[in-house]
Amino acid sequence: MASGNLTRITEFILLGVSDRPELQIPLFLVFLGIYGLTVTGNLCIITLTSVDSQLQTPMYCFLRHLAIIDLGNSTTIAPKMLVNFLVTKKTISYYGCAAQLGGFLLFIVAEIFMLSAMAYDRYVAICNPLLYMVVVSPQICRLLVFLTYLQSLTTAVTVTSCVFSLSFCSSNIISHFYCDDIPLLALSCSDTYLPETAVFTFSGTNLCFSMIIVLVSYFNIVLAILRIRSSEGRQKAFSTCASHMMAVSVFYGTLLFMYLQPRTNHALDTDKMALVCYTLVIPMLNPMIYSLRNKDVKQALKRFLDNPLKSFKLMQI
Repeated sequence: MASGNLTRITEFILLGVSDRPELQIPLFLVFLGIYGLTVTGNLCIITLTSVDSQLQTPMYCFLRHLAIIDLGNSTTIAPKMLVNFLVTKKTISYYGCAAQLGGFLLFIVAEIFMLSAMAYDRYVAICNPLLYMVVVSPQICRLLVFLTYLQSLTTAVTVTSCVFSLSFCSSNIISHFYCDDIPLLALSCSDTYLPETAVFTFSGTNLCFSMIIVLVSYFNIVLAILRIRSSEGRQKAFSTCASHMMAVSVFYGTLLFMYLQPRTNHALDTDKMALVCYTLVIPMLNPMIYSLRNKDVKQALKRFLDNPLKSFKLMQI
């Protein structure tokens, strides 16, 4: 391309989930409902695990941070997506796009490792229950949370910096509903080797490492449950990790569907639906999974609704 034709892109156009005009309002209402449920459910989890004295254990510490991450992930994408359903010019500024990509990477990587930390927590609780409060002490819990956010921040800053170090001098149309790294790389007129390497390295390392932790933890959990002689004991042990197993299955199932299908089978609409699932739908489902299947959370909600002022007084104490 001749140097005289190069123009600096100052904004991008997001094509969204669908370009059909008659679907914009129905889709707006659907995703507004999803986002509303996400905010309500995750704020409830954050509040309950913060104020209820019986939920001050490592498991609920991890659950609180998972809710914070889900809320952040959804909020990074949903508000701009909702606005774009209602406007004709579906644009996002250059720096707004960089912030959205960075926020998405921060929260999606944090979710991957928080689910891994929760799997490790369940492994210790079932396989070494007598050592649980020693192995997963409050200090270890805080360390795992810190490492989770450190790795996610490192990934977000590195990958976002690499992607936006490129020159965008051709099309500014992103066939997506948010700023993602792969569509942005496709728009660049610079050499994309370094950013592509960064994306591949961080994505592969984060996903593989977290999945190894999850698989090893649940392999040992299953073995431990099978060794329990009484059916009542097996059921009780299984119930302590059932919610997390369901959340992990939905999350990793969606990711594996996205990244393990043959490239020739990829369809843009199918990929968008999968991305909608793990960026917007899963953050809505997680509070439901953990509250509907968790007796402690349901009892904490009942106590909070019966006497919210007492709960806040306990939190201040």
